[in-house]
Amino acid sequence: MNQRHSANWLGRMSRPLIWTIHGGIFAFSGIAAFLLRFDLSIPREEIVQMAYALPVWVVLKSIAFRAVKLDRGWWQFVSLDDVPRLVVANMIGSLLAAPVVLWITPPGFPRSIYFVDLLVCSFLTGGVRLAVHTFVEASKLHVSADKSRTLIYGAGDTGVSLLAEIRRASTLPYHAVGFIDDNPQKAGLAIHGAKVLGNGEGLAAVAKRHQIDTVLIAVPSASSEQMVQMVCRCQQARVSFKTVLGLGEVIERNGLAKQIRDVAVEDLLGRRPVQLDVAAITEKLEGKVVLVTGAAGSIGSELCRQIARFRPEAIVGYEISETALFHLDLEMKERFPGVPFYPVMGSIQEPRRLSEVMDGYRPSILYHAAAYKHVPMMEANPFEALENNVLGTYATALVSEEHGIEDFVMISTDKAVRPTSIMGATKRVAELAVNSLQNGRTRFESVRFGNVLGSNGSVVALFKQQIAAGGPVRVTHPDMQRYFMTIPEASQLVLLASTMGIGGEIFVLDMGEPVKIVDLARNLILLSGLRPDDDIRIEFTGVRPGEKLNEELRAIEESTAPTRHEKVKVFVGPSVGYEEMREHIETLRQVCAARDVADLILRFKEIVPEYNPSSHVLRRALAHVGPREQKRRAAMAATG
Repeated sequence: MNQRHSANWLGRMSRPLIWTIHGGIFAFSGIAAFLLRFDLSIPREEIVQMAYALPVWVVLKSIAFRAVKLDRGWWQFVSLDDVPRLVVANMIGSLLAAPVVLWITPPGFPRSIYFVDLLVCSFLTGGVRLAVHTFVEASKLHVSADKSRTLIYGAGDTGVSLLAEIRRASTLPYHAVGFIDDNPQKAGLAIHGAKVLGNGEGLAAVAKRHQIDTVLIAVPSASSEQMVQMVCRCQQARVSFKTVLGLGEVIERNGLAKQIRDVAVEDLLGRRPVQLDVAAITEKLEGKVVLVTGAAGSIGSELCRQIARFRPEAIVGYEISETALFHLDLEMKERFPGVPFYPVMGSIQEPRRLSEVMDGYRPSILYHAAAYKHVPMMEANPFEALENNVLGTYATALVSEEHGIEDFVMISTDKAVRPTSIMGATKRVAELAVNSLQNGRTRFESVRFGNVLGSNGSVVALFKQQIAAGGPVRVTHPDMQRYFMTIPEASQLVLLASTMGIGGEIFVLDMGEPVKIVDLARNLILLSGLRPDDDIRIEFTGVRPGEKLNEELRAIEESTAPTRHEKVKVFVGPSVGYEEMREHIETLRQVCAARDVADLILRFKEIVPEYNPSSHVLRRALAHVGPREQKRRAAMAATG
């Protein structure tokens, strides 16, 4: 039997074996007590006393230990918590045995024997457990060839818990050599036998000296700057690195070591988990039929997943993309078998189809995520953006009102603020159009947020492709920055915002601090195990049509007010009345039919005075009119 098998066998001993060991200890303790009492030379007459006493001690102490449940358990998990139980069991055993011994033994039994026996027995019953625990733990120090020599970055609660689980789970591919921690007060400390070997600045030297293969980052509270710094240090040390979730998330997911994963770009943004008002969202969604347009898109599909958590009566996924909807249907049925999911094909530009769906399923709440969103593409296809983002949204809102939808929640964008693109202008017009329908029956609300990581066409996915191809990574401008959040966070906050509205609001999600796109590119290169500029070149290509260097979450004319949640605010800005907006919509239909780009820009400027069209769109518009008309329209577009 090798050391590891021997350790496992000792760690999970059967109860009969434990009874045998205990019996031997009880007998040995009695003999040792007599030897100590009589200076290792027991008189003949006292041997008779001992012969009477030993069986009593063995039987009654065994009963006491069984009563306190010390005749079972895995001795490799012995801890200080077991000490009081051992003391109590030994005292009970000695108190039970004392009158019986006095009754059955000849006169003259030494009273001091009871006290000496109690001390010796307590020491041995605790000592044998500690010996087994020490042997089992020592056996784990033997590192098999397939174990990765590992440092844990962070000697806090998460790091210590991770160390314990790595040692306990023999199947994990890690051997914890020690800790790295940036707190100078922890330098040199030994935590459960693992030493804090240094700080982050000395990681490269520590890794070389101890032949480290992997660093597990166990600092869930780290800011984005701290996370980037730790990743850079791991890169400089030329070791692989992974991270773990925070302890709150681990409790939900059962186990810390199982949550070890590669560091993701989301970790480098430093965004904290959203604290949801679960009761309010449950009250809103439970038992309701919920319709999601654009259901198979990035935000729409995550909305479906999040909604399913709150026990709706059913979810209706309305989508024009057949393949994407097919895959979403499979996923929803597998992950949420208790929530009926109905995949429905259709376009938001078809009021008749929308009416059929609402008549058939009777939804109470509609989350409108269907939209064209790519800025440069919409600059080249302005009428398609108008038809889908404005006319399609308005049609969906009208049908919703006709069918008595309780809540209509439109997903908007930070690009609707002082827009410089066709896409941003269409989303701002859509906000105004939706809110113009507010009449107290259906609650119409919009929720704005910025870019989401991992969405279809996301810059992250594009950068990853470019890195995989060996570069260069193409960034539009060194000063370009955007607000980012994760898809689950955005979707959760949309659900939360929808519980707050009384109708007519535009909610804006807290996007944190803006992130420079070039920094995002550098971080992705780091996470790929490469060095920016050395291994992968970053190339600047210039700002694309319709893009801003900086996005804004509110316009100057708008005011902000807090809500009951710190990450959701409500903005109140200029609005358009029902009749006025109805006229604008009809005019936009005519402009769309005429395919007049110049007229489209003028109409957008009329509805959204802060719209500042890109030079790309202006050149396209002026190319279709005469010189005099060009000057007149250019002047109108510039002044609004």
